[in-house]
Amino acid sequence: MEWNIPGTVLTVPAEETEHIPEKLTAMFLGGGMVLSQVAAVTGLEPYTVQNWVKRGFLTKPVNKKYTLRQLCRIININMLKDALPMEKICGLMTYINGNLDDESDDLIDDSQLYFLFLRLAVYHRRMNDPAGRDKYIREALANYEEPIPGARERVEKVLKVMLTAWAASLLRQQAVSMADALKTE
Repeated sequence: MEWNIPGTVLTVPAEETEHIPEKLTAMFLGGGMVLSQVAAVTGLEPYTVQNWVKRGFLTKPVNKKYTLRQLCRIININMLKDALPMEKICGLMTYINGNLDDESDDLIDDSQLYFLFLRLAVYHRRMNDPAGRDKYIREALANYEEPIPGARERVEKVLKVMLTAWAASLLRQQAVSMADALKTE
């Protein structure tokens, strides 16, 4: 069974989901991604990514190359945009990372945040109740080193919102498919 990597157009076999971070990281062995590659991975139009940079949602690419950190910010926004308005997404990212076009004030690297999210998303079916979700989030953050006191709590809150928004997006897609199927009956 194939699993669609959240926020991307990429799929992996379900049994390989724990290797997604390594697969994404390997894409950067050449020193970064150009805009067309970012667009190919995310399914976004290049002008959308450029607009997000202009609006200060992420730092500018250096020498027209995006880093893994920038790609993961783009993926996070892309993944959440079907469930949350852009101002809520920016508020969420600002909550843990301050000024969005300045990485020096981040409480957590966007790639680390996304990889934590992926780990939790894989266990999503086991997290249907809030207690189960909270347990998995705490376990996922066990090795997270707080750059400032209270950072762990902020990251935990953001992960809860991300998981809920992603699940809402999946349910919305399922409802749209079901409604479309009614048209053919």
